[in-house]
Amino acid sequence: MTLKKSQLIHAAARARNGSVSPYSHFKVGAALLTKTGQVVGGANVESASYGLTCCAERVALFKALTEGKKNFTAIAIVARCDGGPMPCGACRQLLAEYAPEAAVFVADSDNLKCIREFTVRELLPFAFLDVP
Repeated sequence: MTLKKSQLIHAAARARNGSVSPYSHFKVGAALLTKTGQVVGGANVESASYGLTCCAERVALFKALTEGKKNFTAIAIVARCDGGPMPCGACRQLLAEYAPEAAVFVADSDNLKCIREFTVRELLPFAFLDVP
């Protein structure tokens, strides 16, 4: 990884500014890092129909994938919550499929220096991957 994890956390914090969260007011930002050092940011987007809401992690991942980027080495996720926001099950599954080797960094937007680190496998040890 060419960027320091603190730099990726700060990129996620900047991406958080793009959050569209009129219902919960829970702003989340994510920054996805490719093996070549490219950073793709994303923020959560809410809908009145809750199931249509999309997490910041998926916004960043979908944006990167549709731009032809792959080989992800890390993702940082930032929101205002103690210990930082943890990816939901859907985000964990998609990370397992498209970024299985990525480090996952999370931080509270009020304390960007306290970064927790996980692997995708730690977050979803038995991912649904072998689809016939």
